[in-house]
Amino acid sequence: MAMATSSLCYTASLPKKSLLKHSPLHFPGACVTRQAFSSLKITTSSSSSSPPAVVAAATSAVEAEPQTAAAAPAKVLPFRVGHGFDLHRLEPGYPLIIGGINIPHDRGCEAHSDGDVLLHCVVDAILGALGLPDIGQIFPDTDPKWKGAASLVFMKEAVRLMHEAGYELGNLDATLILQRPKVSPHKEAIRSNLCKLLGADPSVVNLKAKTHEKVDSLGENRSIAAHTVVLLMRK
Repeated sequence: MAMATSSLCYTASLPKKSLLKHSPLHFPGACVTRQAFSSLKITTSSSSSSPPAVVAAATSAVEAEPQTAAAAPAKVLPFRVGHGFDLHRLEPGYPLIIGGINIPHDRGCEAHSDGDVLLHCVVDAILGALGLPDIGQIFPDTDPKWKGAASLVFMKEAVRLMHEAGYELGNLDATLILQRPKVSPHKEAIRSNLCKLLGADPSVVNLKAKTHEKVDSLGENRSIAAHTVVLLMRK
């Protein structure tokens, strides 16, 4: 078993008799190996009122951690995986924008921004892969600056953060869930625009669409949802 090279100094009050009778010694909260006993020192306090103390100065033991440890830097990984989810209520009087494409429909997403459920979902997946806060924290709906904002602004920021962290898109798989309208006539336009915003080759961007079999708000055409999984690769 590999031994640590730092030293440990452990002090605990023990009766004198226990030092003589018991072997190996057990120190609460510490593990002293058999190798550590080669450098075990026993000291006694100069004060008659204080019990003797045991000090283990073992070069093979681990040094106690300081009470205030420095924050560890972000771990550099060869790849990172992120998942995004978003859902919006569909209401009359709003445009239906999916992946930056305006889809003809009698309802659209009620939202603080343009309500693009797919782009919001992709942004969250990228942020999640990078270990960053979600889209609602970075672009809060309490900020009037984002009122009616085009979601491509959020996408550009997510892509910038991705490159700044030293990653690029490995691949992306997205699933839209809505009962109406049919996405198939607009699928390639949506995917093409998504590739453009991500700066990615079409071969690594996949888009699927599902109905919700007329179940709950999604199946009753009262809402729209999306799931996205992204793989980010270290440059």
